[in-house]
Amino acid sequence: MKQHFLEGNEATAYAAYHAGCRFFAGYPITPATSILNTMLKILPPAGGIVLQAEDEISAAGYCIGAAAAGMKAMTATSGPGMSLCSEQISFAVGAEIPMVIVNVQRLGPSTGSATRGADGDIQSMRWGGNFGGLPLIVLAPTDAADCFVLTVHAFNLAERYRCPVMIASNKEIGMTKESIDLTSLSAEMTSGVQKLNFCESADHNPPPLFRKTSSTHGPDNYLTTAPEEIAAMLEQMRHKIESNIEQFTFYDEIAAPDAETMILTYGVTARAAKAACRMLHAEGKAVSLLVLKTLWPVPEKLIREKTKNLKRIIVAEMNMGQYVREIERVLRDKQVEFLGQMNGQLIPPSRIKEAVCG
Repeated sequence: MKQHFLEGNEATAYAAYHAGCRFFAGYPITPATSILNTMLKILPPAGGIVLQAEDEISAAGYCIGAAAAGMKAMTATSGPGMSLCSEQISFAVGAEIPMVIVNVQRLGPSTGSATRGADGDIQSMRWGGNFGGLPLIVLAPTDAADCFVLTVHAFNLAERYRCPVMIASNKEIGMTKESIDLTSLSAEMTSGVQKLNFCESADHNPPPLFRKTSSTHGPDNYLTTAPEEIAAMLEQMRHKIESNIEQFTFYDEIAAPDAETMILTYGVTARAAKAACRMLHAEGKAVSLLVLKTLWPVPEKLIREKTKNLKRIIVAEMNMGQYVREIERVLRDKQVEFLGQMNGQLIPPSRIKEAVCG
């Protein structure tokens, strides 16, 4: 076993290379810049391409072009850059372009505190583009090892479902160095790496598109205004993802058989939640934990299954209340409580423990 001491951002870059990514375009922005820097070390010696774009709009556009030409492509940015990317993300959705977008979130709004983490973009990653409610895939790591594993999954999913896939990281995950066994993770993930090229098809994929347009198109891939063709295209784009959510529902859990309360969380807050669970269990108090690593589409079946015998759900997240709205929608028959903060500091285990006991 060989340990590597890596930032989450570095693990993301190595995972992208492992998954077959040979094109990266980005614009420097704290706290995502070390992904660009790491890709500059990795890709050119391997024959890959790294571009520092003039802005995030261009970076995403370069990735769309590279992906349409058959390359596995990735960009990385933070909240302000994600806002600029929204038009290109919508293009990638409409043209069914497979690409990976890493959002290393920071405290906002706007420029905010660039060196402080938060999970303030959770809703905007899902609803921030003009794609009419069509689903996106968003995965959320909790640590550096997750950054590696979920990035490989992201490339696989982008290829399989012909869509942009986002990684919802944040500053505390992306810029914290940890010891991980990268060799073991690489071997474990190798069997899952897709070897498709852009003109091939796989189960559940849409038909391959050789003509790329952001406009509504029919089966021949030409512009159409026919209502029945538009409806069929949009339904296919919705169905290809939503009908397969169970194939990419990633999560961790700590199940306490006698518990009436569950902590539900994601991202770096999951680490504090696990510590809080250990403290509570040591005191003989039963509480369960569900850590979601697939945020969008919402894994509704999993959430209902894991909470069916529980009365109270505490949703902990580093914002002013974003994903809790989805849990309230899914679990209308449960007592759902929100625990959050957005002040540039992590939610500590003690605060989660107090919320459970209160």
